[in-house]
Amino acid sequence: MEKRELFQIGDVAKMFHLSVGSLRHYEKIGLLEPEYVDPGTGYRYYSIRQFECLNTIRYLRVLGMPLPQIACFLKNRDVNKIQEMLRQQKEEVIRQQKELQIIERKINNRLLQLGDALSSRFDSIEMIRTEPRRIAWIRNNLSISSYLDLETSIHQLVRYQKDAIVFLGKVGVGIAREHLEEKKYGSYDMVFLILDPEDSYEGDTDEMPEETCVSVRFCGSHQEAPLYYRKLDGYMAEHGLTVSGFSREITMIDYGFTEDTSQFVTEIQIPVAGALGHINEIL
Repeated sequence: MEKRELFQIGDVAKMFHLSVGSLRHYEKIGLLEPEYVDPGTGYRYYSIRQFECLNTIRYLRVLGMPLPQIACFLKNRDVNKIQEMLRQQKEEVIRQQKELQIIERKINNRLLQLGDALSSRFDSIEMIRTEPRRIAWIRNNLSISSYLDLETSIHQLVRYQKDAIVFLGKVGVGIAREHLEEKKYGSYDMVFLILDPEDSYEGDTDEMPEETCVSVRFCGSHQEAPLYYRKLDGYMAEHGLTVSGFSREITMIDYGFTEDTSQFVTEIQIPVAGALGHINEIL
């Protein structure tokens, strides 16, 4: 075959909007070999009759089909085979779309959380109504001197999950009701993970109802929390409120997002009970 009927690898790459590396990879895996390799220079050449094959490869790659599947088809082209491949790929695309929708919702959730954290009013005690939420939790007596102290408990919560759970900004610690009433704020009784609606969790979860809580946010992390528990206790005493459940303490911004500790935001929520009219008045 005369070389004037052939095209150099670089020219073919430009014609089909491919890289030379892609064409070399196709050759390496046996997907498309050059028509001619110059024994002296090693230059690779492709013929016009291979262009149809390249068009097929590009088309199927645009549809997201893996190269081994394309190679299998090229060795045995058949209408029924391509129909089945397209049906399977359509199912795969639908599956990926669902995954992307979940990722989009997770991104939106995290953006909302970060926006909320960054607009926090620090050291201001408020009465709030929390939305229902689903949590996974373990009872674990824990003292926190650094963020590393939480890692073992987090691992216990997620180690048996088939799917990775993204837990940045979703891990909390709590003090049991009886210890709050005894004003014991030096250690925690549980670690919990707030689950997004789309999270699939293998294991026991609890549905937390809508609740009335006293809440405070501060710049800092768990080490500074005892001071704010005492402030919340004073507020409850002043307004005739009683503790009705375990505390929810979450670092909304911590080392997972920044190394600048001046940007850390932690929130403590304590469910409370009291005269309904009085609570509504405070809210």
